[in-house]
Amino acid sequence: MHFKDVQATLIRSLTTLKGAISLITNPSNTTSVYELEDGLRYDKATQLSIEFITSQPEIKPLLTERYLVDDPDLDTLLNYPQNSLGYRYASYLKASGFDPHFYRDIKVEDDTSYLFLRRRQTHDIWHIVTGLGTDVASEVGLKAFELAQTRSPLSALLIAGALVRTLFESPEELGYLLDRIAVGYRMGFQAKPFLAQKWEEDWEKSIEQWREELNVQVPPAYTP
Repeated sequence: MHFKDVQATLIRSLTTLKGAISLITNPSNTTSVYELEDGLRYDKATQLSIEFITSQPEIKPLLTERYLVDDPDLDTLLNYPQNSLGYRYASYLKASGFDPHFYRDIKVEDDTSYLFLRRRQTHDIWHIVTGLGTDVASEVGLKAFELAQTRSPLSALLIAGALVRTLFESPEELGYLLDRIAVGYRMGFQAKPFLAQKWEEDWEKSIEQWREELNVQVPPAYTP
């Protein structure tokens, strides 16, 4: 192995380690998530995940097209019916004070970088359609959904990190966390591929219609 290869491997490893440590310290730090994902980009587990995603016939057209869109205008989306994806997405971002371009950009140069960017771009849409909230346990539940859909090593690491943190810092919340993980994984396994959807071309479609078409079963409330 050449020096440059060793150097690149070391940098990726340090980036991954930095992201992992930051997440354990502050699980709400999205920058750490991106650092962790970028560090895992060339790992075998990531490549196997990409192979799994690209093997799905429904996703291939978007891969070929490299389907991406500009950030939507939230005020325009608020003119859609209140049960539509567009309205729900815009009202959620407005209420939360989020920017539609919340995600870190990545240069699209292959299937891996495209899928990374598309997943980042549609993260909040996944929240809305699945009905999984944004508290820590529900965020981890969405990662379990994502794991079932993509076999992403990042998702697996985030789930593992959340379990470790909960065991040591708030063990009384373990039942709720485990419930959201189980619910999310089961939903992801049953649902049609979210990465195959051109959400932005059907903002006016109702959440109920999206869920019916994609076979999404909204999770029940947690009962201890």
